[in-house]
Amino acid sequence: MLHSIIDFIVNTVGELGYIGIFFMMFLESSFFPFPSEVVMVPAGYLASKGEMNIYLVVFAGVLGSVAGAIFNYYLAVKLGRRFIVRFGKYFFFSEETLDKMEQFFIKHGSISTFSGRLIPGVRQYISLPAGLARMNLALFSFYTALGAGIWVIILTLLGYFIGENEALVSEYLRYIVIGLLVLITLMVLFYIQRKRKKNEI
Repeated sequence: MLHSIIDFIVNTVGELGYIGIFFMMFLESSFFPFPSEVVMVPAGYLASKGEMNIYLVVFAGVLGSVAGAIFNYYLAVKLGRRFIVRFGKYFFFSEETLDKMEQFFIKHGSISTFSGRLIPGVRQYISLPAGLARMNLALFSFYTALGAGIWVIILTLLGYFIGENEALVSEYLRYIVIGLLVLITLMVLFYIQRKRKKNEI
């Protein structure tokens, strides 16, 4: 059922071009969980054929991601945890998932809004604990844009260079995600170590 909904959104909104990219990435980054690959990889492929501008594709993707994240942020700020838990089940979001996101945010601090954007299954929801914790909005937006930018560029370039080969895209994407997880782990360890040394001074 979810795949049918995704296909419907891609086929319908995709015809809107850059606005479609923005709108779909907004949804992907907010309350409707579907893979950003179904948006950015095809957009990158269209850019390789000269049907879209690759820079505008990336810009629309990042802008949509940040807008969706800010939407989630304010949803958490204005409506609170109880509302999210109560109605999240209608958007494939459980209290257990929120608990995990909160623990991830508490463990890694503000930088989790950056690293979380690069982790599948986390990127859509990391904005909620940030909003509940009332993280500084400017810092939140910066980290979100940075993380979203890296992810959007990766997907767009995959579509641009090998968009015709779906199997190869999936294979490359798997290796890229593993590489990103290793990189994020090293970054977080470095961040924690640096913070610990700073507190000791």
